[in-house]
Amino acid sequence: MNRIILAFLIVISFVSNAQTVNEPKNNPEEWSKPYEPFRIAGNLYYVGTYDLASYLIVTDKGNILINTGLEGSLPMIKDNIKKLGFNYKDIKILTLTQAHFDHMGAMAYIKKETGAKLYVDEKDAEELKSGGKSDYELGKYGVTFKPVTPDYLLKNNDKIKLGNTTLTLLHHPGHTKGSCSFLFETKDKNQTYKVLIANLPSVIIDDKKFSEVKTYQTIQKDYAETFKAMKNVNFDIWVTSHASQFDLHSKRKEGDAYNPKLFADKEVYFQKLEKLEEDYQKKVKEDSPEK
Repeated sequence: MNRIILAFLIVISFVSNAQTVNEPKNNPEEWSKPYEPFRIAGNLYYVGTYDLASYLIVTDKGNILINTGLEGSLPMIKDNIKKLGFNYKDIKILTLTQAHFDHMGAMAYIKKETGAKLYVDEKDAEELKSGGKSDYELGKYGVTFKPVTPDYLLKNNDKIKLGNTTLTLLHHPGHTKGSCSFLFETKDKNQTYKVLIANLPSVIIDDKKFSEVKTYQTIQKDYAETFKAMKNVNFDIWVTSHASQFDLHSKRKEGDAYNPKLFADKEVYFQKLEKLEEDYQKKVKEDSPEK
């Protein structure tokens, strides 16, 4: 009997250790710094931290939450939703722009607490189920967020519908295999806005060439196609996965009045893309033989 118990404990210990979450430390302090929630446009609200953007889309049939920040962001997201006058438990759908720990840390917990369904780009499904361990780059850190199983797998241009809101998923791979952006229409009493929640395609590999990324052999091609696609998106206002990427804190101060037009600076969007594409081309050249 003692041998059976010992064997059982060993198995339990192995499973437990295999699922131990080791969220990377020494992250920028802005990732964990609280930030006052606010209305961006129509039924779209910012409920994230100072830099890790989380978006709440409020519909007549419940709410959609996009991205969750780090694991420790959970209390801040809950508090921000409450401050805006909405019910945390009204979240019916969860989704994300990329399967990295700084956008996924609290996802499994929110899914469990709210019962919301998780919709993801199909190419990031394995990373979600492995807790990030299967990621081509950040997998070197092991399990960086609590593993979670998606309810629905989506492809480019698939729809997420809830009440009076329909999101279109735009497959924009490179940063992760299933990085994606979202496009939807929202309106207030004065105007209708086409909103782009963009996942900007930054290159995160520094110590190797594209050709050396053996677990993501289409990475260079995917980035190229993403830059092309993102230049052709039609939108009125835009935000991103990080507040710093769309210059949130230079555009508005906490407590400023509602003003969707702050996020209508499309020329800045294209400038950001151009700079990222330059970084991408430098990485491409590393694989090109000298002539």
